[in-house]
Amino acid sequence: MGGPAYDCLTNPLGAVRFSFVNALSSGYDPSSSVGKDWGVVDLFRHYFSDESAISQVPILDSSSINWVQPKSLVRFRGMIQDMLGNEFYAGAYKDDSTWRTNKYSDVSQFPEGSPTEMQVWERSLFYCVPVPGQNQWTECSSQELKNRFLDLTGQSREKRVRVDEEMTDSMDSNTLEAGLNASPFKKMKVGEATSSASESQVPQSSGIPPVTSPDSLPCLVKIYDSPESELKLNDVVEFLGVLAYDPNATMDMDTLDENSDDLSEAESVQMPSGKVPRLHCIIHRKLETQHFLHGSSLLTEPKSSQIFKEVRESLMKYLTGLLGNDHIAAQFLLLHLLSKVHGRVDNIAVGKLSLNLIHLNKESMSIFGTKLSDALKTLLPFTQSIPLTIEYLNTASLGPKKDYRINRLMPGVLQIADGTHLILDETELQPGTLNSVGVENAQLLKNLLECQKVEYDFQYYKMEMATDVQMLIFSEGKSNIMPADLVIPFQPSQVNSLEVITPETAEAWRCYLATCKALSHSIGQDLQQVVENDLVTARQTDRTLGSQDLSRLLTMARLMSVSYGETTLSLEHWQMAFELERLRKDRLK
Repeated sequence: MGGPAYDCLTNPLGAVRFSFVNALSSGYDPSSSVGKDWGVVDLFRHYFSDESAISQVPILDSSSINWVQPKSLVRFRGMIQDMLGNEFYAGAYKDDSTWRTNKYSDVSQFPEGSPTEMQVWERSLFYCVPVPGQNQWTECSSQELKNRFLDLTGQSREKRVRVDEEMTDSMDSNTLEAGLNASPFKKMKVGEATSSASESQVPQSSGIPPVTSPDSLPCLVKIYDSPESELKLNDVVEFLGVLAYDPNATMDMDTLDENSDDLSEAESVQMPSGKVPRLHCIIHRKLETQHFLHGSSLLTEPKSSQIFKEVRESLMKYLTGLLGNDHIAAQFLLLHLLSKVHGRVDNIAVGKLSLNLIHLNKESMSIFGTKLSDALKTLLPFTQSIPLTIEYLNTASLGPKKDYRINRLMPGVLQIADGTHLILDETELQPGTLNSVGVENAQLLKNLLECQKVEYDFQYYKMEMATDVQMLIFSEGKSNIMPADLVIPFQPSQVNSLEVITPETAEAWRCYLATCKALSHSIGQDLQQVVENDLVTARQTDRTLGSQDLSRLLTMARLMSVSYGETTLSLEHWQMAFELERLRKDRLK
């Protein structure tokens, strides 16, 4: 590694420069590399190879942005809300006969006058936002991390200043903004690039899409050395890289000259760094639910089936209490919470299990619905709620839409991350007429429920994006707007007082849910014939059963099995799922 003076945590750009010098001595040629990584990624992956090392890096959010210094190493956890194409930058240049690099930086350094040789490289731009509906328990406490980080940076600051001064003296350079008049990079127009971002035009208004809450901090992430297919829209990602942020940075339209339509300046006008910090990503990883847990031993250590049974029993007791001792509804709720899309056949999302609790009115919703909604916020990382009223459907922007005036994808309510739990409350729906927006929104919701797809409006065409969202509907009668996979009459017998849950118990339940959802599952050859025979018998008994009903039974059996920590379906769990479905149908009679 780079040694103490180039500590990856406290002096990331020093580590980048040091590794660049080492790469040059080993034959790395910037003039032919097209910016290809020279070992920085491996260096940082090695340095941050375990969770304890990663946890030392501060998370960039609306709180930490007030104390994290520019050029520091930070993490940003968020969802890719928009992909802005590529931009050019001055990646390397020659100072006399020595190559220098500006990679992972917004600010470029050049010797006085034009550099004798310079390489223009390319990087991708992602506009990222905090994950919509992210619940508070997933967020790390920042105060202890802040103190620890400031201690580390304080210890290394003096040494880093000395090293940086030596490097600056040897380079005899001035710090200039990328694209100075002396640089031939200034004359490179975005129109010459073959990227989607080259189509952007500088708007008169801000190009910053609205965020979900005033406390949400968006981030413009700049990606290097990563295949375009590796990351996609709506992925939840943890980016680790160098922060570039100037709270006082502004750029006025009047200050732009005839050459000012290069992408970096157009992007800066739309998203000034004073409002949207930049993160120059060195390494990244896609996040799953387990990455948001603080004590996920259940996920990483082998556990006996007895452990799963014990945790399942305690969680079932809690859910049953929330639902007024309706044990059957609680059973279905647990299966619903463990469901996920694990395959697609044509237009069918295999594994989804939407749930419609009926016989709920305004009064019972205020008691049971509110309790359940609050409970799910403590159990699941991402939760959202939508009121299914005429007024809401007629006015809400549910589907994302492309705004070509500013070349930005404007988010809709349904642009959410995979694994999000969505509650739809139909109990306050009153008779009324849907306008064209309302009809479109109702269709968007129905398509999400049935196919697990969201339609994106790109003005000249529309595109469906696959997603994986758990959907729970509350309604008085069976919902006509949202035809769920399972409809169950809610039959509470009493209102229980709210149970106080310890942090340890809540964490155990979260780990249980995440672990069970992640389990692979199969049906053993010995049980396949039993299942097939039972399905044939069920079809003969009830001719109204269709292929979707039989598929749902298999999904329920799989979820029943994984709820006990099992990866292979047993006869016991198959029969339990079959019996649960019988009890549900009895209630519907």
